[in-house]
Amino acid sequence: MPPIFHMISGAPDPVAPFSHAVEADGWVFVTGQMPFSGTSLDSSYPEGIEAQTHQVMKNLATVLEGCRLTLANVVSVRIFLLHFDADYDAMNRAYASYFPPGRRPARTCVGVSGLAKGARVEIDMVARRD
Repeated sequence: MPPIFHMISGAPDPVAPFSHAVEADGWVFVTGQMPFSGTSLDSSYPEGIEAQTHQVMKNLATVLEGCRLTLANVVSVRIFLLHFDADYDAMNRAYASYFPPGRRPARTCVGVSGLAKGARVEIDMVARRD
């Protein structure tokens, strides 16, 4: 079966030429989301890393829902932080609220020198269809 390229209505517009998610053999690769508060690239970002993390998770949930999945299907997460040392603990507090203990995806978190459109956090995910 060929890959399915998902563009999700209600998710933020892509900041570059990519699909919101690509599905192959039951695996769904969700493109990194930024903390846009609306669907337009001109939408503002919330203030602070916790609010930006919550917005990114909301945007990711929108993409997953458009693929008929939920956060419960997520098996792996990558987090990119602009201000790693300053934002790591606060980002973790916000992030942890989305996954129950004992059911948290594998995860990588790295500091980066820049993110698109001046974001402080970007998160991507890999989900598995049941």
